[in-house]
Amino acid sequence: MNVLAEWTALVCRELGVDPEKVDRDVLLDLTKEVAHGVARPAAPLTAYLLGLAQGAGTAPPDAVERLVAMAGDWERATKETLGDE
Repeated sequence: MNVLAEWTALVCRELGVDPEKVDRDVLLDLTKEVAHGVARPAAPLTAYLLGLAQGAGTAPPDAVERLVAMAGDWERATKETLGDE
């Protein structure tokens, strides 16, 4: 077992999360896109917010895809937002 798999298993056990419900690769891809498209500190924050939304039952089924798209379009969205001021 590699370190990441072992850590994930231990954290899941500690937090009472079913490890079968954790899609590690999807989450890592999401945080990579956010880190590169928005800012590095935004990656763990986004993952945390997604987890809160999932736990509250408010995350849409395509939440990860939507967040990846938002991160990929961040520069354009920021220019549009700043242009509105």
